[in-house]
Amino acid sequence: MPRRARLEIPDIPLHIIQRGVNRCAVFMDADDYRHYLKLLSKASEKFGIDLHAYVLMGNHTHLLVTSHESGAISAAMRRVGQCYVQAFNRRHQRSGTLWDGRFKSCLVDTDSYLLTVYRYIDLNPVRAAMTDRPDHYPWSSAQGNLGIRRDPILTPHPAFRALAADRRKRASVYARWLMQGTREAELDKIRRHVQQEKALGSKRFQAMVRRTVGRDASWRPLGRPPREAGI
Repeated sequence: MPRRARLEIPDIPLHIIQRGVNRCAVFMDADDYRHYLKLLSKASEKFGIDLHAYVLMGNHTHLLVTSHESGAISAAMRRVGQCYVQAFNRRHQRSGTLWDGRFKSCLVDTDSYLLTVYRYIDLNPVRAAMTDRPDHYPWSSAQGNLGIRRDPILTPHPAFRALAADRRKRASVYARWLMQGTREAELDKIRRHVQQEKALGSKRFQAMVRRTVGRDASWRPLGRPPREAGI
């Protein structure tokens, strides 16, 4: 049976998660992190991808991206994944697969959830107790989004730019947003929608996605619905 096409729509942000096989490490040292980012930068340029936020954890990655052409994100991720595995296997004298199958992803409603996903990604190392501050973690977009350093791989989304007209003020507003943290309900909602690869957003947004791609885009509980009494 052919794989179901991804929910991928031009100019709609996509939150991507890719994990190592059996949750094994996919980054062993700083050179691995740097090489992955180099490949990601090249693929983004080649396929016309805008990267808004990212974090490279020990055994998985999170990306928030937008493409302007259908299928561009899948092509870019395929290029990055294949090239990275080849280099990783050579450096660490191993063979075989590294990623746990295809990446997981969900479309993100710009109006209501995009900035929440920005925050979810940049705070990932803090939630994992790898650092006490997001800007102290070197392998994420936090320093770039907070204006601490220039990160040439990043392209701020228009919704992020709308936080403030001035770059310094925008960084200040985003810093306050990060400090608020992410509520457990928000964390759960983001994770559920990525896991089922659905559209994260309002019912109106999900209806738009359904009409565009021709299939349901709403999260549903797994398993059969409970039977009503007497049936």
